[in-house]
Amino acid sequence: MSGESKSNQESGQNPQNASSGKERLPFEPKKNRKKTPKKPPVNAVEGKSQTPTKTLAKEQRAIPAAVSERMLRRMGLFSGIPAVFGISTFIISYFAITHAWFQLPNSAVVLVSMGFFGLSVLGLSYGAISASWDEERPGSIFGWQEFTTNFGRLTEAWRSAKQKNQSEN
Repeated sequence: MSGESKSNQESGQNPQNASSGKERLPFEPKKNRKKTPKKPPVNAVEGKSQTPTKTLAKEQRAIPAAVSERMLRRMGLFSGIPAVFGISTFIISYFAITHAWFQLPNSAVVLVSMGFFGLSVLGLSYGAISASWDEERPGSIFGWQEFTTNFGRLTEAWRSAKQKNQSEN
């Protein structure tokens, strides 16, 4: 047995999913999961003695700490740098105008700073989506490969949710 298929079987993953590059993440919900109808407890004592299954499901769906820290670092980097440039636009334009180096129209300062703050907002999204969502794999520096993979997962989830909503209505 090859090392890759052995590790896939040990982690409980389907080898077909691993070979197609679409392996399921620990916090990614299973597809085609059928809902079981809820049965009301016979009496209040039996209902209290049962362990709550919702807390277990929330823990399983939670983003792992390593992944969330990776997302926060990338969001800080991709959002922080443009935000610093947006703030420094005001400072630099102030010194340029007060020292009479050159005259700047107010609209130019506002538009340039708004452009940097807009990039900062986009950096938040890109930082979260470009982080590797796999705990063991840190990902690349700029994260383009991870971005394309994770954005594909998001669009697939949005499409399936949209189809589910349309089929319910």
